[in-house]
Amino acid sequence: MGWLDGRVALVTGGASGIGLSVVERFLAEGARVAVLDRSKEGVEKLQDEHPGAVAFTGDVTSFEDNQQAVTGVVAAFGKLDVFVGNAGIFDYFASLVSFEGDKLGAAFDEIFAVNVKAYLLGARAAVPELLKSDAPSMIFTVSNSGFYTSGGGPLYTASKHAVVGVVRELAYELAPKIRVNGVAPGGTVTELRGIEKLGQGNIVLSTVPDIEDLMRTNPLQTAQHPADHAGLYVLLASAENSRAVTGVVINSDGGLGIRGMTQLAGGVDLTV
Repeated sequence: MGWLDGRVALVTGGASGIGLSVVERFLAEGARVAVLDRSKEGVEKLQDEHPGAVAFTGDVTSFEDNQQAVTGVVAAFGKLDVFVGNAGIFDYFASLVSFEGDKLGAAFDEIFAVNVKAYLLGARAAVPELLKSDAPSMIFTVSNSGFYTSGGGPLYTASKHAVVGVVRELAYELAPKIRVNGVAPGGTVTELRGIEKLGQGNIVLSTVPDIEDLMRTNPLQTAQHPADHAGLYVLLASAENSRAVTGVVINSDGGLGIRGMTQLAGGVDLTV
């Protein structure tokens, strides 16, 4: 038996990257899963490879599209137990002074619409059905940039700090009915796209030169991949295994919070 037997989940941005790994782990743990993603090709590929899943093409920044996805999940599976807000974009380390003044506002609006507003819209659409569940859970993808500097530029960092606030506030507002938590991955090799208003729409993180070396700058010295984080979503989705957990963001970042000042990790020279 899996940890999520009989549960039904909706994952936004679930056709690629961390979202896709979450979908695959949820399916492996016995859940029935639906996806909302803007990529028609990604949705079609997901359904071809995982015929048990249901996928919808739509815009996570649209309340109507989120509502239609929730309605579609219930029509397909009869209920909704878990909402995973995961869709996101990146600013590719664009610094404040790199912006032309007229582009800063447009870039801010774009990244906050996807990384923050879409989470709230999805949560609002999901709440009525989650309240009918006997063990409802919301899980949001945060980032190491929700806690530390230099994991992106000021727009991405600000948006992910905002998501930490979303997790905590919704955990308060929805308690004791719905548990709300987050997972904060460290630098992860994915297809995460950039800000279209900055001409970054066709850039994906996995194609950045030397990206794996950059991502190894953590005490565990690992470049993380989507599957490295998926188990934490399973844990937080499972009431049997995290019943008392809410308002928490789990850091899955190779130990960024304990990086040393003199050297990256204290045990590099340990021997048996």
